[in-house]
Amino acid sequence: MLDVRRLRLLCDLSRLGTIAAVAEAHTYTPSAVSQQLSTLEREAGVPLLERTGRRVALTAAGRVLVAHAETVLAALEQTSAALAALGTGLSGPLRIGAYPTAVRALIPATLVALGQRHPGLELMVTELDPVDVPAALRERRLDVGLLHDYDAVPVEPDPTLDAVPLLDETVFLAVPADGPTDSLAATRDATWILASPGTLCHTATLQVCRTAGFTPRARHHADDFATVLALVAAGQGVSVVPQLAAARPPAGVRLIALPTRRRTRIAYRHGAATHPAVAAFVTAIRATASDTVN
Repeated sequence: MLDVRRLRLLCDLSRLGTIAAVAEAHTYTPSAVSQQLSTLEREAGVPLLERTGRRVALTAAGRVLVAHAETVLAALEQTSAALAALGTGLSGPLRIGAYPTAVRALIPATLVALGQRHPGLELMVTELDPVDVPAALRERRLDVGLLHDYDAVPVEPDPTLDAVPLLDETVFLAVPADGPTDSLAATRDATWILASPGTLCHTATLQVCRTAGFTPRARHHADDFATVLALVAAGQGVSVVPQLAAARPPAGVRLIALPTRRRTRIAYRHGAATHPAVAAFVTAIRATASDTVN
């Protein structure tokens, strides 16, 4: 009988590429991961890994097992969902991951609605950058999470997860209210407030500006949109902010709509869509998003 926990390790090795990365993802030691994979090979009865020095690659049998393991893991999620649906009421933990703007603008009202309808749920929220959500879902640290991307820099869907749309937001150019700027092109020589290099917001802003024919000149870096808007109001530069973060801009900020959109999706593991707690969260946060953005 093949052990499900070891199958997950093999799938993670296929995705992450190294035993060290798998060990880090699961807070194991590399030797512990190696031992578990060796045991899985004995259970399978065929070699699953090819070792060359410190490098490890999946054999043909290993790749076949990974493909079937993904199906098995999705089936287990569906089974858990079916069993949960037989209960008389929702109870137990629901672990939610969301990016900071959503935690501020969407999650509180969603938690209130869920708590009123399903008082047996133990709702737990973790603030995460969207790039960290897929791994947290795969490693079962989350049950549901929010992802986003920009149409200017689309992100390929994670093949190990399912996702449904939540928001499609306008993106705004935020400029000082007393300034003459009336378009993105007019900010060519302005100073900019950018997100930290390497973040999706930073990459999206660079791409939006490059499409307009220039590279923004950064003076400040800030990842919290409330801070960004405060800096704009203080005349420290211009920036790009999504609609969810710009609902109540401070005095001294003028917003100019851009053709760019930010798209948010609700993600969960394959097979978890019909889990009553996941379905309840999707319904509640969609209602909150509709009331907040529309």
